[in-house]
Parts: sequence; structure tokens; C-alpha cells
Amino acid sequence: MINRDTRLPGEFELIAEFLAPLAAGYPDAFGLLDDAAVIAPSPGHELVAKTDALVSGVHFLPDDPADLVARKALRVNLSDLAGKGAVARAYMLDLILPHTTTRQWMAAFAAGLAADQAEFAVHLIGGDTNATPGPLTLAIMALGEVKAGAMLRRKGASVGDRVLVTGTLGDAALGLKALREELSGIAGTAAGFLADRYRLPRPRVSVGPRLVGLASASIDISDGLIADMRHICDVSVVSAVIETARVPLSPAARTVILSAPSLLTAALTGGDDYEILFTAPPDAAGALARLAQDCAIPITEIGRIEALGHGGRPDVTLLNDKGQPLMLARGGWTHF
Repeated sequence: MINRDTRLPGEFELIAEFLAPLAAGYPDAFGLLDDAAVIAPSPGHELVAKTDALVSGVHFLPDDPADLVARKALRVNLSDLAGKGAVARAYMLDLILPHTTTRQWMAAFAAGLAADQAEFAVHLIGGDTNATPGPLTLAIMALGEVKAGAMLRRKGASVGDRVLVTGTLGDAALGLKALREELSGIAGTAAGFLADRYRLPRPRVSVGPRLVGLASASIDISDGLIADMRHICDVSVVSAVIETARVPLSPAARTVILSAPSLLTAALTGGDDYEILFTAPPDAAGALARLAQDCAIPITEIGRIEALGHGGRPDVTLLNDKGQPLMLARGGWTHF
């Protein structure tokens, strides 16, 4: 039984106490006292909208700290906007809380959102709250803007383009294994680093908007490198070759994979990287190198775009460190 002093207030009191302060500074959210909010893009720009739902036990662990749950929920959506070349403006939140949720949990959740609002210059402008006998579920719709007609899409990759990624891959997938105690012999500092990458993504908001005019196609990596590369190939109607030896790994991930090479599959397919995967023509290399230096975020070339093979269907070919085709048992994360 929840103590009277810790249980949540009623719905409208909950909104007023924990969520309305997150709308302060955005006048057209009306203090979350209306049924909707107003948002308009800057002149010459278009709105870009993206929503992702997170479910306890599926997208985060049931005992993850409330502030990190909030921040992950917001950041995975900001990552999508970055992958489209958009600058985030605001977000809406649907929050479906189990009956066991406490006031302390809700306060920590709101504090996590407040911290990331300050970091990423966004505001809560609306949403919905509800209760459930099932697991905690939340969905965020993030709203951003990009110059009219300039949004980066999955479509646009051309034969001869290079395949590139930001940051490092595989940390989150290995971090989840560390949290589940499925990695043996890993140092505490390395395990902590990997777990942090799972719990708290780093959306590449400084890089994404500056890829407009450089990238030919783009997507953020949520389902895993191979699965998301296939998404680009399917829509662009091309094939891709990925050199696994060039895939950027953090020191922690590299150490884990060296001790257990089979874990390379998890790094390539596990998902939750929230880095940007994109294609660009070879002559963009200089500009991309300057962009990486300006943003202090590595950008690594890992492959190339090729024409469709004899089967006439888009495909992703993996090459091992000897240049030989590499077969994986799975292609990436899927919900169904």
C-alpha cells in the first residue's frame, strides 16, 4: 500500500504541480490549462514532428531512476529530429502511470525533464496523463523545424555515396547486457560507461542540422546499424557495403568484443545507439571533417553505396576485417 504522503495527487493537481512548470517560458502552451497549444515555424521553415513510445521492461529497465527514464524518453525523440536535420522547438508528453507511482517518483521524473529542457532549449507544451494497471508507458512527440524542403530523408542515397556515422556504436546494447549481468570479466568503470550509454542517449543535435546540404540521406540509429542501413537502402533503392573493421567502437566496447568476439553482433544489431547514420557524396569529406571538429563529435566513414545486385533488391553486405562477407544471425531490433 502506498503511504498517503507519497501517493500521487489527482490528475489536474499532478499537472499543475509537476508538469505545468515545464511549460513556463512558452506562452502559447497556456500554462497547460487549455486543450491544445499553438506552434508555428520560423519564416521559411517547416515543422517536423516525431513521436516515440517507451514501455517499462521493453525500452528501459523497471528499476531505472525516474529522472533517467524521463531524459531518455525526450532524447530518443530529439535524436530523430537531429537525424532529419531539424532543430528541436518543443514537445508533448503522454504519460500513463501505474497505480503504484509515488509523488517522489513523479518529482524526480519532472526534474529529469527540466534538466534536459535547459540543455536542449525545448519546452513541454501539452499532452495527456492517465493511469494503468500495467507497466509505465510514456510517449513523447517532439516538434522541430527545418528550412522548407530541406528535411533529410531516408531517400536520397546514390551509388558512389559514402556511408558515415557519428560517435561510437554498440555501447548501449552492451550496456544493457552489463545491467543484466550478462557480461563477465568487465571492469566496473567500463560497465558503468556502457550502462550510462544505454540509460542516457546523446542525441547529436549539434551535428544533425548542419548535415543539411551535405548528407544525401539520413536516419538516427535506434533499431541497430544494419537494420537502419537497410531502411535507407529500401527507400533509396540502392545497396550498401559496410566494413565492420571501420565501425567506430568506444574503448569499453572494444575491450568487451575483444574478449568475446561474438558480441560484435550485438554492437551491430542491438540498437539504442541514437547516433546519426547518413550517406554523403565523396566531395563532402572535407566539410564533414570540419563539422566533426567544430562539434567535437567523431564522424567515421564505414562503407559505401552500390547499385542493386543481380536480384534487383536493396541489400546490405557486411565485410569482416579480411574483406570477406560476414553473415549475422539477426538484422536488428523489431517489436513484432
